[in-house]
Amino acid sequence: MKTLILGAGYAGLAAATKLKPTPGLDPVLIEQNPYHVFETRLHEAAAHNTKVTLPLQPLLKGTGVKLDLGRITSVDLDRKVVSIKDGRELSYDTLVVALGSVTNFYRIPGLADHATELKELADADEIYNFVNRVYSGDYQECRNIVVGGAGLTGVELVTELAQRNEQLSKARGLPKFEIYLVEAGPKILPVLDDNLRNKAQRTLEEYGIHILVGHRLMEAGPDRVTVQTQTGEQKEIEAGKIIWTGGIQAADFLQGEKLQRGPANRVVVDEYLRIPEYPEVFVVGDMALATDPRNQKPVPTTAQHAGQQGRLTGKNLLRLSRGEKLEAYEPSTMGEFVSLGGLMAVGWMKLPWNQKLAMTGGMAHVMKRASEWRWRASIGEPL
Repeated sequence: MKTLILGAGYAGLAAATKLKPTPGLDPVLIEQNPYHVFETRLHEAAAHNTKVTLPLQPLLKGTGVKLDLGRITSVDLDRKVVSIKDGRELSYDTLVVALGSVTNFYRIPGLADHATELKELADADEIYNFVNRVYSGDYQECRNIVVGGAGLTGVELVTELAQRNEQLSKARGLPKFEIYLVEAGPKILPVLDDNLRNKAQRTLEEYGIHILVGHRLMEAGPDRVTVQTQTGEQKEIEAGKIIWTGGIQAADFLQGEKLQRGPANRVVVDEYLRIPEYPEVFVVGDMALATDPRNQKPVPTTAQHAGQQGRLTGKNLLRLSRGEKLEAYEPSTMGEFVSLGGLMAVGWMKLPWNQKLAMTGGMAHVMKRASEWRWRASIGEPL
């Protein structure tokens, strides 16, 4: 059974590392980079050049999975063929699609051309290098950083940038640059309850970050953005660097006459995370429009859910190879933590009987780090 796993993000790597050498199962992991990126820590790389990658080859030891480095360009579900940028076409019997998401610019004029994303290591490097240039001593252009989107990524990024800003200003005797956080909605961090959100907002204000909620980004240029308030007033903000974290949509690699898509281009899957019209194809992570059977709501596009989907799919591939019944997907949200720079964080963890324990400060930071440690252990990172 020729099995291809596309992508080594949280979902794809979780699936691959759950496999073990099995007669009749011939798994290949296709990924353009020889490493896995901790996407949930890219904001740290952007501000501090933190190492946020793991080499893939050691993680695949003992799994029976071969690593094939290549950039996927398209997947033809009707022909059962995966096309690679180098010209190859790979056929499969079973397919796991874990190609993640891309930035959604919502057709805002100029945004795709002038904004930096935070999806890959190269994006983090670009932001880090900009901050260094700003503090080079001879930088003459606008120093403002404007970040669009006040969800998890946007808030974590601005707090880390603010901390780096403080460090460099003291070390080099130069004034700090200004950081603007622009959000179209009425509040930052809508995934958190009011108490935690208010704590996070106070922390951002203490950093001196300009928080512009209720401001819709209307247009981006090479050195400024135009925002509109809820009253319709428009104003311009000068920007040396524009960063957009305001939305994602599923990567558009799949082609198939019977393929069904939902909001944000996500692919409709069944209770086993398979495409109903193409049952040999599993879709996991940000690309999958998986549904929570308890409330019929879409499962959030988070790293913890991607990992859960990947682990289950790895186990289901083994079951499939043995002719056993597949296990249905039941999502579980264990908690949500937001880093606010250094050892500061806010969030909550799940308790028995559907209760939540709210945390702030150092303990929340430890719990956020613990989620990464659990992830590292689940993929078998060599100690």
